[in-house]
Amino acid sequence: MRPVNIVIISTALIGLLVAMAAFMGISNERIMKDVQKAKNSKGFAVVELFTSEGCSSCPPADALMERIQQDNENKDIYILAFHVDYWDHQGWRDRFSDRRYSERQQQYAGWLGLSTIYTPQVVINGEGEFVGSNAGAIVKAIANGLDAASKDSVSLRAKLGQGKIYIEHDVSGQHKDAALVLALVQKEAHSDVKAGENTGRKLSHVQIVRQLAYVDANSSKEVEMKLPEGFNENGWELIGFVQQNGDGRITAATRTGFQASTDAVK
Repeated sequence: MRPVNIVIISTALIGLLVAMAAFMGISNERIMKDVQKAKNSKGFAVVELFTSEGCSSCPPADALMERIQQDNENKDIYILAFHVDYWDHQGWRDRFSDRRYSERQQQYAGWLGLSTIYTPQVVINGEGEFVGSNAGAIVKAIANGLDAASKDSVSLRAKLGQGKIYIEHDVSGQHKDAALVLALVQKEAHSDVKAGENTGRKLSHVQIVRQLAYVDANSSKEVEMKLPEGFNENGWELIGFVQQNGDGRITAATRTGFQASTDAVK
């Protein structure tokens, strides 16, 4: 891939841009010179990847998300990998796939006026969609999200007990028609694919959505989630964001870890 010019918008992008330099062949020296002219981050970027282990075009998109996640320390970038289920009939069943994630992608098709869904697809802040391996366009969209001030805010508190997560939440402002979307995320995993388009490949994944819940943004009711098999406090996190039901636009986001518990979950 030839080097791509990137406009530096926010100092919060330092880690991301250095990662992209390696991914796209841009020198770190050039990136750091541009960073010195950057502005402070004011916003956030919710980056939703729709992917599948059964799709041969998806590993580059997964690798891009992994590079952003590992090399970028900006906590205002929230990566969520949704493994869809419509590839499962092609010879390999993705163990992370879920019909609800395919339905979420279909909802985005309606919000964004698309005639079809595909993988790999990335949606950023509910407002724009991109081919999941298009690093240049994705970096620019993340930069725009980080540079846009957010008037709303959301906070989360997650407690563990008796094989469940108990989630308290608070959303600022009045939201007549909005949902708080809660995603329980496994930070990383690896799979040895033995069939389908990726036969023989060892795939790496980051920020895998394992549980998903929706609640009215104005509700104060505690939310419960059942802990998936393999859960551990250090390798998982909870991400929450406020999304408008009418057009899918995301107006606030946050993440949290889990309060210590005497309930042993392995």
